[in-house]
Amino acid sequence: MEDERRRTPRFPFIATAEILLKGTPAGISARLTELSLYGCYVEMPDPPPKGTPILLKAHSEGKYFESQGAVLYSHPNQGMGVGFQNVNPYYLTVLKHWLMEAAQAKFGKKD
Repeated sequence: MEDERRRTPRFPFIATAEILLKGTPAGISARLTELSLYGCYVEMPDPPPKGTPILLKAHSEGKYFESQGAVLYSHPNQGMGVGFQNVNPYYLTVLKHWLMEAAQAKFGKKD
């Protein structure tokens, strides 16, 4: 059902992620496994509940991305869907670069 509500395609993409919750001093290590222009899927053993505001930080191939976000859905012992909010233009450029790489990997390079 969730696939039907997406505004843009989601692509397989692996990145190291850190999730920060308000009021907690340390981030939670996680793994970003799917990416779209408006959000991502993050694997983690104990995801916060739907609606929780977060700060997502992600690293892949020497590039860094971060965004405020909110948990859109949560799967206990698996992970969560995150919707990005107010992405900084610099990080939007990184996100679009990652999406182009993911699309090329999925569909093959077009010359």
